Amino acid sequence: MMNFDSTSKMSKEAMDSMLTTVSSMTKGFQRIAAETTEYSKKSYEDGAAAAEKLVSAKSLDKAIEIQTDYAKTAYESFVAQATKMSELYADLAKEAYKPFETAVAKVSA
Repeated sequence: MMNFDSTSKMSKEAMDSMLTTVSSMTKGFQRIAAETTEYSKKSYEDGAAAAEKLVSAKSLDKAIEIQTDYAKTAYESFVAQATKMSELYADLAKEAYKPFETAVAKVSA
């Protein structure tokens, strides 16, 4: 009977760890999706604004200046977004691993 109780307790702990991991992963993916949506929307709006400026440019020099400014801004925005996304994925991995970290500490102690 003691072995059954021990096995039952371990199974419950494993299930709790799995559910905690799934919950934290779901929250992490929701944050990532929200961030991606927000970046996509802003990127589209910035591109549309740059296109409007290009259409209204009076000279070739002004059009090149507008395009250069847009390219620089888009690149900086992309790099910032890539950094933010990598941080979100790293946080997701850390949160997903926490329940198993606790279980491994219990087993090795």
